[in-house]
Amino acid sequence: MNTEHKELVRAGLVLEGGGMRGLYTAGILDFFMEKGLQFSSCYGVSAGACHLSSYMSGQIGRAYRISLDYLDDPEYCSTKSLLKTGDLFGVDFCYDRIPNELDPYDYDAAAAYPGKCFAVAVNIETGEAEYLPMKDMRTDITAVQASASLPLVSRNVSFNGKLYLDGGMVDSIPIRRSILDGNRKNVIVLTQPKGYRKKPISHANTRAMCIRYKDYPMVPVVMRRRYQVYNRTLDYIQKLEADGHVFVFRPEPLFKINRIEKDKNKLKALYLQGYHDAAQNYEAMKKYLED
Repeated sequence: MNTEHKELVRAGLVLEGGGMRGLYTAGILDFFMEKGLQFSSCYGVSAGACHLSSYMSGQIGRAYRISLDYLDDPEYCSTKSLLKTGDLFGVDFCYDRIPNELDPYDYDAAAAYPGKCFAVAVNIETGEAEYLPMKDMRTDITAVQASASLPLVSRNVSFNGKLYLDGGMVDSIPIRRSILDGNRKNVIVLTQPKGYRKKPISHANTRAMCIRYKDYPMVPVVMRRRYQVYNRTLDYIQKLEADGHVFVFRPEPLFKINRIEKDKNKLKALYLQGYHDAAQNYEAMKKYLED
């Protein structure tokens, strides 16, 4: 239950992906929900889109529970699931059983969210990022699935007649899109520490991409240049931050967190770090949003 009245701010909220590193984001969003803080435009990429869905419905603690409660369940995330279904993260389990049975999702509350929300996914035929609306999550949950479907370890996701994969392949931190949509103020939640730089994809992974996506040649193309696009976006964010045009949250590098992290103690600590960072910086962020 929210502890304060809800307040909609005219600003963009940009949520990076990063797999289980998204527990940092979950901590921040839980604090925002406790404060009743809502943003007029929200953009989630991969894990960021997953956590955005719980933020839309106002279900405090739900993203944290889902990330940890089923961590050891092979139907949630496992090599067994990958070999059996073609998806590292079990699609039926994650996008049907969890929201409809195990940890019920508040579809009506999500539909009533007063802002606009988008899941970022990549059209594998064009190689372009698309910003898929999230509103009626009974159907739009497929947009979240598309955004979070990692290449090589997920099947292609069909949505509205198009095929998609993970939005982080092309637009990992969609700050430019938020600004293009008219958001003069933006809060960005990163899942990598300050100073992080993405490295080029390995030759082995490049070959695997070319083989797996031979019918979709733009996939290996965008993956080869992904690190350049990502690092340029970090440079852009650094300049915006220095000029006072964005407010950025990023985790401290207390310990290494893998994309598919299984250590619950690490994940809990990362969640608490996000919650603590949101609490410590809340007044400064509000001042930035109000100026």
